[in-house]
Amino acid sequence: MAQRKVLIAGGGIGGLSAAIALLQRGFDVEVFEQAPELREFGAGIQISPNGNRALHSLGVFEALHELANPSDSKEIRLWNTGKTWKLFDLGHTVIERYGFPYMTVFRPDLLRVLGDEVRRLKRDAVHLNARCVGVRQTADRAELELADGRTFSGDVLVGADGVHSRIRAALFGQDDTLFSGMIAWRALIPMQALPDHFKRSVAVNWVGPGGHVVHYPIQSGKLMNFVGTLEGCTWEGPPWSTSTTADEALRAFAGWHDDVRTMLSHAPAVTKWALCGRPFLDNWVNGRATLLGDACHATLPFLAQGAVHSIEDGVVLARCLKAYDDLPQALARFDELRRPRTYRMVRGAADNTSRFHNPALASVESAEAFISREWQSAAVSERYDWLFEYDVEAVEV
Repeated sequence: MAQRKVLIAGGGIGGLSAAIALLQRGFDVEVFEQAPELREFGAGIQISPNGNRALHSLGVFEALHELANPSDSKEIRLWNTGKTWKLFDLGHTVIERYGFPYMTVFRPDLLRVLGDEVRRLKRDAVHLNARCVGVRQTADRAELELADGRTFSGDVLVGADGVHSRIRAALFGQDDTLFSGMIAWRALIPMQALPDHFKRSVAVNWVGPGGHVVHYPIQSGKLMNFVGTLEGCTWEGPPWSTSTTADEALRAFAGWHDDVRTMLSHAPAVTKWALCGRPFLDNWVNGRATLLGDACHATLPFLAQGAVHSIEDGVVLARCLKAYDDLPQALARFDELRRPRTYRMVRGAADNTSRFHNPALASVESAEAFISREWQSAAVSERYDWLFEYDVEAVEV
């Protein structure tokens, strides 16, 4: 059989992961990225054992591990008093249980490692300044249209172009961007600017009525990644992110613990992001085209699984395309395997809103019982084991 060509719209984490997995299996791949370079927003990302297992499958885990921060533990802190509850051990405990670590990583480092591997496998696979605007299909080809008028033809087309995907609209029609009513305030803070008690390899989740804050070290402890989310917000529409000031963020988090406010007061820059989703689709496949990643399962970032599931998508898609000569059968199997898992993840992330923002967290007295119930070990295992145990190479395709 002649070598099949796969066109991938989007050079983000999901698109590059798919490209590596496909190139490993002998497919020809072209990746089309609208930006002038492969780049990610400069922020942190948590990679759980299932994500690192998938990165190992892609051959990039060791390179990323050298750039990552191993996390020793996760803990919960109360928004105003700072009272602390240990959530669970990470470090060696997670490796012993799941076979791979839990890491915190600088998103641009992850994208660079993925991009380097794509180019190692095929030097000219990535096309930059290539904005995808449309799709055409025939019985035996899929064609990608670029904004500059160029067209490219392949056997399969993959829409990996994010939550505001043009490929999704071209395949399934325009649907609504669903603003969650929540805004995330993001910052990278030089660790040397913070007091010594911040310098721990711990992922911290501050919880409170109507909002929460997550922070953890990245880049070998040089930076603190800060994400604070508040609900009950409004947003006028696109663009869905904007620069703001530390002073505005401090006003938004008035009344929060001094540690939260200390981080914000030392933030050299702050951005606001509208947290958005899209309606669930009944099927990700249209003819010779499919979606993956945020284009089909955009999620609230409350399980730390959005990027991880995009990586999983890429490996499973490549395995399905390798396993079946019949393309419709291969794409249908991919959809069958991935859609239920990812939508369960999206629902789980949404469910965590009520755990992170619950009115019971208003005081230490009511928070104690709530956290003891919602974060006791059996409840945590129920929420996370099915995520962390997933093996992209073992799932039956």
